[in-house]
Formats: sequence, structure tokens, C-alpha cells
Amino acid sequence: MSDYEAVRTPADTSMPGWYGILPPPKAPEVLRGRHKADWLIVGAGFAGLAAARRLSQLVPNERIVVVDAQRVGWGAAGRNSGFMIDLPHELGGEHYAGSHDRDRTRIRMNRAAIEFSASAADEYGLQKFFVRAGKYHGAATEHGVAALGEFEKHLTGLGEPFERLDGPQLKKITGTGFFVGGTFTPGTVMAQPAGFIRGLAEGLSRRVQLFENSPITSLQTGKLHTAKTAEGEITAPRLILTVNGHLESFGFFKKRLLHVFTYASMTRPLSKSKQAALGGKPHWGLIPADPMGSTIRRSGDRIVVRNTFTYNPDMSTSEKQIRRIGAAHDRSFRARFPMLGETPMEFRWGGHLCLSLNSAPAFGEIEDRVFVAGCCNGLGTVQGTLYGMLAADLAVGSNEPMVADALKEPAPARLYPEPLMSIGAPLKLWAMQKRAGREL
Repeated sequence: MSDYEAVRTPADTSMPGWYGILPPPKAPEVLRGRHKADWLIVGAGFAGLAAARRLSQLVPNERIVVVDAQRVGWGAAGRNSGFMIDLPHELGGEHYAGSHDRDRTRIRMNRAAIEFSASAADEYGLQKFFVRAGKYHGAATEHGVAALGEFEKHLTGLGEPFERLDGPQLKKITGTGFFVGGTFTPGTVMAQPAGFIRGLAEGLSRRVQLFENSPITSLQTGKLHTAKTAEGEITAPRLILTVNGHLESFGFFKKRLLHVFTYASMTRPLSKSKQAALGGKPHWGLIPADPMGSTIRRSGDRIVVRNTFTYNPDMSTSEKQIRRIGAAHDRSFRARFPMLGETPMEFRWGGHLCLSLNSAPAFGEIEDRVFVAGCCNGLGTVQGTLYGMLAADLAVGSNEPMVADALKEPAPARLYPEPLMSIGAPLKLWAMQKRAGREL
């Protein structure tokens, strides 16, 4: 038997735009009193709800309970840019790609996760939040064009389709002449992340009980596992932890998880005249040629700018930090969309990413009947879904072959000792973002 006290609980600040543009949710059900379940899942993001849905398919007659510290869609699940990417996407590199063998396996697994999400979108009527639109890579410099050339060469070697675009072609799509070239890949899904994850939770509510605004303050593992909150507790023989970087808050994977925040701003709705001045297509998503550059997404009458990474080992950001980085978003927005003049931002927010030095996930059975799925290395939508569903397969003992693939992944590598991390990580991020240059 082991006892774990939560060192910290999620406390995301500032409303994410994807959440803010949705209708207000119904009142949450908070965990109060004592409860029992067959399965307990802690964390209701992409990983947790994927695990819950997969369990509901594998063991439909057993009681599944999901507990989240916040409202569904308020945390990291609703704070990303909504790209469910099927292709290689290594944030730490210069052009996203890795080794051929690993990338082929990653593509196959990512696509399985996308299809799992697509079936949920069909089952629960979430198609408007889940669109197979593909993604654009935009280069703002000749260096960026060269980086995309290397990426395209890698895709050719993998046998993956893409379309090369010049600046005028990208302008027809995005409305801006900022980019000198680009690459289109067709397999990415563009999700409205908060809308999709809230809709998924609602769809699962017929088979899964969900408690929100119920941060777990302690865990006791053993023959039965007990999770306690300020007002209640729940006991179950099988536990799945899908809390991403907050695995470390409970004492797991200590000194192995790298906690980074990235930031986004969303405009107010663009007027009809501004939309006409912009031109282009009404819906598209573009990631930068350099992974540290600006991701831009247009969703109808709104535009989202996401850039800047900070090292936040305490797993939190502040309104002050968000406002400061918002000024960088405004500069990036004006550089790309001068025709829109002064366009105010309605929402600004930060979101927690969990990375490992070797880009490995936190996955597997870490104690008897205690399973984890986390550390998604900046791909929480697709890899959170992947490892959540595979954690359910592993826990039930199904014959899903991708479980074996996931278990072959190395564990997250140990971080460098202090003060190397606290000094070196911010310097590394600064240097990588400096390298992005005009792509930022």
C-alpha cells in the first residue's frame, strides 16, 4: 500500500478562447461523500475521456468514474490550437521529422487515434468540432522554405502525400502575403478542442459518471485504490491516471517531466468589412516552418495566434505573464494581417505542455492495477487520445497490438540536475525561439 499527497493541483488561469465562445456549461457535479466504482480515471482531458470511452466499449457493464480538478475543456484540453496531427511533429527539431522507422510507427498510431476520435464525433454528433481539413506549413523566410524542403524530402521517403505551395497560393488561402512558401499535408484534423472535449464528455455521460471541480488531494493505492478530495472520496480496484504533467504532482516520474507553457490570443469576431479586406478561406490552420514560430488559425470570423514557450516547473502561469506575451501575439498578428488594422483580442491564455528530454511518453502500469497515460510532448489532442485508449486496453488485457508498440517506448529520460535545468531550459527555449526569426 502506498500513499501519495498531491503537491499541487491544476489551477489554470484566464479563460481559453475555445471555451469562451461556447455556451456556458450546465452546473458541475462535484465529488461529495463516499463512492465506489470498478474503474477510476483521474483527469478528463483527451487521454482521460479516450480511456473512459474505450473502457465503456471493453467492459460495458462495469462502473466507470472520471474525476477532474476543473471543468471539462477548461484545462489543457481546451487550451491547445486544435490540430490533431497524423504526421511526425517533433517540437525540438528544425523541421518536425524524426527517424523513418519511428515515424512510420508514429503515423500509424496517430491515425488510429484520429479514427477513434472520428468515431466518437460520429456517435455523438460532434462533426462541427472535428473537421478533416489538413494543415498548412507556412514559411516566412528562405531559411523556412529550406526547412520545409527537408520536411518534404522526409515525407517522400515515408511515402506520404503533400502539396508544395508558393507565396501567392498561400495568400489565396490565408489572405496574407506574409508567407513566401508552404507545404500542405491532408491528414490533420482541425478540432475545436473545448467544443469536442465537452461534447465527448456529454456523450459519454450515459455510460460514465463524471465529477468536475473536484481536485484530488491524495491517493492511496493497494488492493483497492482510494482518491480523496476536499469533500469526498472514491474507491476502485483499478486506477488510470491521465493528468499529463501532474503525474509528478503525485510523486510519479520525478525529475523526468519538463513543464512548458505556450500561449495564444483570439480576436474578437471580425466584421464583414474586415473579413472582405482579409479575403482567403474562412477556415484554415497553419503551423510555422520552424517549430518555435507562430501557429495561426482562422476559424470563421476569428483568428488565433499562438507563439512563445516558457519553462514553468511549478506547472502554472500568471495573468501578468499572459499579458506580457500577448504583446508578442499582437506584433505577430500585425505583421501578418496589416489589412485588419487594430483588431482587439478578446481572449488570451496559456496552456501547460508536458515534454520529456527524449520525447518519450509516460505510459504503462506503474503499480499493481495503476496505469498512466501522459507526457504527450506537445501533441495532447492526438497522443493523449492514443495513450488514453491504449491504457484502457492494457488495463483490461485486450489483444490490441498497439499496446505492445507503446510499451516498447522508453521511459521519459531523467532531467539534468539543478541548476542546469532552471538556467539551461529557459536559455534553450530562448535560443530556439531566436532561431525562428521572422517565423515568430
